[in-house]
Amino acid sequence: MDLVWGAEDIAKIIGRSARVTFHMLTTGAIPAKKVGGRWVVERSKLISFFMEDAN
Repeated sequence: MDLVWGAEDIAKIIGRSARVTFHMLTTGAIPAKKVGGRWVVERSKLISFFMEDAN
């Protein structure tokens, strides 16, 4: 399982700014969880989530 930790690293993968990504995380628009004060998401779930959105 390949995890992506933190809003900034998630932002790099999805091609958004850290600010926009943080907003998406807090509103539930990205399938991530908060663990110990940091956002975390499984890389494959993140990519498939955005690929679904593009179709």
